[in-house]
Amino acid sequence: MRARDVADLVGSFADEGDEAATKSQELILGLLAGVSSPFSRASFTPGHITCTAVVLSPERRRFLLVHHRRLDRWLLPGGHVETSDEAIWETARREAIEETGAQIVADGRPELVGLDVHGIPARGREPFHLHHDLIFRFVARAEKLKGCAEVRDVAWSGVGEFDHYALPVSIRRSVLRAFWG
Repeated sequence: MRARDVADLVGSFADEGDEAATKSQELILGLLAGVSSPFSRASFTPGHITCTAVVLSPERRRFLLVHHRRLDRWLLPGGHVETSDEAIWETARREAIEETGAQIVADGRPELVGLDVHGIPARGREPFHLHHDLIFRFVARAEKLKGCAEVRDVAWSGVGEFDHYALPVSIRRSVLRAFWG
């Protein structure tokens, strides 16, 4: 995976009405241009690239959430880039499958539906750092799910349940883009 290819993808993202995503885009492009190992989870200054999945249900009326064990909150599935990930969106696909057991339709390159740079609290040897997150849209083949040790629970949610799961604005906007572009 090449930083230049990821930068081209990030540079193509546009939502003039979302100032936070535009700022995240600038920060992600800066990271990709200025850090020698932007995909390494050991890169803490200024952080590293992560990927997240908005997985839509087969009928495309709900989306998938995980209750993250470490952060103790509901989030979209996602995580760190691995050297085995051939394309940046494969990170999001792999993480969603690992965390939820979802069967995801393989239909080529998924749509980039969000960008979000956010802080991760210090833990053990890891200092506070930033995740420069790319959020991709996928569709599940079936609704059957199973969690893993990293998550407390998995759930299908509708857009009317944003407040119930206390989802941050960045997730809400990415989910809405996934549904309606």
